[in-house]
Amino acid sequence: MDALPPAPELCQLDAAALATAYRRRDLSPVEVTKAALARAEAINPALNAFTFLDRDGALAEAKASEARWRMGAPLSEVDGVPTTLKDIVWVQGWAVRYGSETTDATPWREDAPAVRKLREAGCVFIGQTTTPEFGWKALTDSPAFGITRNPHDPSKTSGGSSGGAAVAAAMQAGRLHLGSDGGGSIRVPASFCGIFGIKPSFGRVPAYPASAFGTVAHIGPMAANVADGLAMLKAMSGRDRRDWNQGAGQFPGLEAAPLSPKGLKIGYWRIPPSGALDAELGAIIDARIAELAGQGAEISPFTLPGGDLLDLFHDHWFSGAATRLAGVPEAKRAGIDPGFLEIAAQGARMSAVQLVRAQVRRADFGAAMDAALAEYDFILSPGTAIPAFEAGAEVPSGAGLTRWTEWAGFSYPVNLTQQPAAVVPCGKTKAGLPVALQIIGGRGEDGKVMALAASLEALFA
Repeated sequence: MDALPPAPELCQLDAAALATAYRRRDLSPVEVTKAALARAEAINPALNAFTFLDRDGALAEAKASEARWRMGAPLSEVDGVPTTLKDIVWVQGWAVRYGSETTDATPWREDAPAVRKLREAGCVFIGQTTTPEFGWKALTDSPAFGITRNPHDPSKTSGGSSGGAAVAAAMQAGRLHLGSDGGGSIRVPASFCGIFGIKPSFGRVPAYPASAFGTVAHIGPMAANVADGLAMLKAMSGRDRRDWNQGAGQFPGLEAAPLSPKGLKIGYWRIPPSGALDAELGAIIDARIAELAGQGAEISPFTLPGGDLLDLFHDHWFSGAATRLAGVPEAKRAGIDPGFLEIAAQGARMSAVQLVRAQVRRADFGAAMDAALAEYDFILSPGTAIPAFEAGAEVPSGAGLTRWTEWAGFSYPVNLTQQPAAVVPCGKTKAGLPVALQIIGGRGEDGKVMALAASLEALFA
């Protein structure tokens, strides 16, 4: 497969640079949107990042944004910024398929809350990004839309389930990218593709309808850099009364002063609760942790509390899969991803007592992690335990694993605790595959996590 050319200059400008150019009338949202659409069309045949591009709708939104900037009345600092939406959130006027041939192709009549907030901020929606069927795994391939490939090596997986969003961000086909994360679905593909991604504190970004996978599922931003991710998170955040799980409370703001590693108390979580840490990847992370210690951070080993977290997560995830499958008519199930059918069958066999027990265990684990983040400023870990592996496979060949969760042990525990967790690129393997460092903060401390992410992004550049 031939290497794709680098993104044109217009696609390389971040949201802040675009806002400056729009304000000065050096650029128009229309020409930037045309460049983003062209970039998306150029990368898609090789990488399969998009299920749908809305050229007419995007250009109409860009023209409206252009008029607002000319009048000096933009809706926000991300007005006119090309944006992608994962094929798992409602978008008015678009069919949303959840990566499945079993879903209705009728366009939706309303936006999901996060989408509405982005629209109200003036973001230009250029298209939908790929996801596995119902977002069930940390890879991106499906019977409906095929395999999404890693931009650093197309023979490798992009990760998932927000794999299309990660590829679009890495290839600069749009600046802001909406992802969702129920067990690592933002952080895994961001790690594999070498971009920034954050799973915010649960409830900071509203969600509707409620996910079948329950309150382990979060919505958050993915972007080529931390600044774009922060700009998007600000636009997406806030109360929406359709999201009952969000609660009535307000989160602290997202503003935080730049954070120096000096004096920070950091727990280094190096041993995942499932699977094993790849030696080369682990050495890269160790070196980065040593850099932080050299800059004055106080580093100490951290071990997750909570016992068998893999079984605990499976109880939540598999029962969610069973709930999602229950909404699919029997006559349509023959073509569904076999792996999804397998975990849904396991979830359907769970008793009510088993599910409630899992909820009680989750509460205990979450409280223990809240206590840990009261003791530490942050917990740092690898973003993933392994680098990207062959595309189209759920687990690496010859690894002796059966499910994606067995190699995603650095991500799914933080879905159980609802704490913010971001990944920042921090190096590459000898094969040129990205490696990421994960930053975990206390619930509500998304601003602190973003501030450290920005500092580490600059340090690791």
